[in-house]
Amino acid sequence: MSISDSIGQSLGYVVLGATGAVGSEISQRLARAGHRVMLGGRDQQRLDDLSSELDAPRSCVEAENPDSIDHCLEQAANEFGRLDGVVNCIGSVLLKPAHLTSDEEWSQTLSVNLTTAFSTVRSAARVMRKAGGSVVLISSAAARIGIANHEAIAAAKAGVIGLTLSASATYASRGIRVNAVAPGLIKSRITRHLWESEAAESTSISMHALDRLGEPADVASLIEWLLKPENNWITGQILGVDGGLAAVIPRTRQKSS
Repeated sequence: MSISDSIGQSLGYVVLGATGAVGSEISQRLARAGHRVMLGGRDQQRLDDLSSELDAPRSCVEAENPDSIDHCLEQAANEFGRLDGVVNCIGSVLLKPAHLTSDEEWSQTLSVNLTTAFSTVRSAARVMRKAGGSVVLISSAAARIGIANHEAIAAAKAGVIGLTLSASATYASRGIRVNAVAPGLIKSRITRHLWESEAAESTSISMHALDRLGEPADVASLIEWLLKPENNWITGQILGVDGGLAAVIPRTRQKSS
């Protein structure tokens, strides 16, 4: 099926990390648009609940097990008869200076944030190499600007940027587009320690020029746009959705300098 034929049709997508804040939001958006969505996640209860809500198939995915990502994408392709796009929302947050970060924490941060992204690209290339499609990865504003105590997560997310650029070149001839979004601080369960208290929220907001923290919908809307086949001339891009965090100095900081 050509790009023009696929526009407006029901497409097949995989969302990895579907039970997280951004993952569940993009899953809901795709399902509401009439697309078929395979939900990949490790929290079985949340996965079951979302699957029931969206009437969508599900697959257990473990970040430490690349084979589970392979299985999820292959299952989707077999069930849908095609696979048009994959988004990897699997991730974690570790805020520690390098000298306080253990080897285990470093390895886990790389595994959850970078290795899963690599496994996603590898699996997607195998499944989509004949018909093409869209792969969307998640980087971070922290990989584009220096923020204290982000060494491990910034390194992992910077790796996602390098992966995106190289993979987009490798698979362009196959019609596989690879892009990444680089969020600022998004309100979610895994970031709640950065915004739950009034003081923490105020400090975090002050770093973003648009004077608010991000919501899952802010990121999901951009991911949905990148997945659409009509945007098929976009690849190798790292798109910030960060309230200006990585590029704009807030006026409050300008006044104080």
